[in-house]
Amino acid sequence: MFSNDKNIETIAQLVEAVKGYVELQKDYLKLDVVDKAVRLLTAASLFVVAFLFFLAIMLYVSFAAIYWMAPQTGMAEAFAIMGGIYVLLLALVFIFRKPLIERPLVRCFANILLS
Repeated sequence: MFSNDKNIETIAQLVEAVKGYVELQKDYLKLDVVDKAVRLLTAASLFVVAFLFFLAIMLYVSFAAIYWMAPQTGMAEAFAIMGGIYVLLLALVFIFRKPLIERPLVRCFANILLS
């Protein structure tokens, strides 16, 4: 049954097609990994840049608030009040870290990796 040349040629063509398919799948996997890595790096870079801008904005807003409060409370007290506000914000972020930080990051990375 397998002894005629046509069957052997057909099996050889099938083996070549499977080899080609495996090579294409390997190339596709490499491209997919590169795509996901680039998307992750882009998201991380965007986050870092946005965070740095946020820090700069918060610095200027803080100094503006301090200089606004200084005539009423004094410069040292204005700095202390602003420090207290930041301690309170830090406590709130720590308390609500899962819904504010962890879950959105997990969703973002899962969407990037699973798409």
